[in-house]
Amino acid sequence: MSDDILVEDIPEAVTPTPSGVPPRPGKGAVRHRLEEILRVDHAGELAAVHIYRAQSMVFSATPERALSHDLKRMEFEEQVHLDRFNALMREHDVRPTVMTPVWRLAAMGLGVGTALLGPKAAHACTEAVESVIEKHYAEQIQDLKDREPDLAAELTKFREDEIGHKDHAVSAGAHQAPAYPLLSAVVQAGCRLAIKISEKI
Repeated sequence: MSDDILVEDIPEAVTPTPSGVPPRPGKGAVRHRLEEILRVDHAGELAAVHIYRAQSMVFSATPERALSHDLKRMEFEEQVHLDRFNALMREHDVRPTVMTPVWRLAAMGLGVGTALLGPKAAHACTEAVESVIEKHYAEQIQDLKDREPDLAAELTKFREDEIGHKDHAVSAGAHQAPAYPLLSAVVQAGCRLAIKISEKI
């Protein structure tokens, strides 16, 4: 009896492709990826709303009332994004991350803390958060542009808003914040960690 294994005997799932690249994921994997995207983007927009809201509340009680109004405007723009993700999650029957209460409290704490450090620290927080978010959106847009073009187009618009917030923060003095490199690095690291966790649970 021959020990030779014929190609036909190899299950299709493990048969290598000519290029050596694994086959594209099936419907289940595509659905799983969509759930990850909606869950993490919902969490990110929820956090952004609460960061801006907390900062605006702090500055509203100071001579920096103009900044408070500016932050309220950005909060409103993030709320538009959040409302859309709420609708998309209902449409696709996707639950929020179980970390939602934690992220809400963390976002409010970050907003209050950076606002108490002064306007430039608040702008540094905005730049750090929006830098991570806009890069994350860019990756998702690339991932979705062929199979979910309408969603990719919506994310493109949201990404433009985030870039606008980031650029405004830089022009307002984000880089002159006290201990800017450390503050920016810590905030960005926290955002990346939150993304990884929110994608999974």
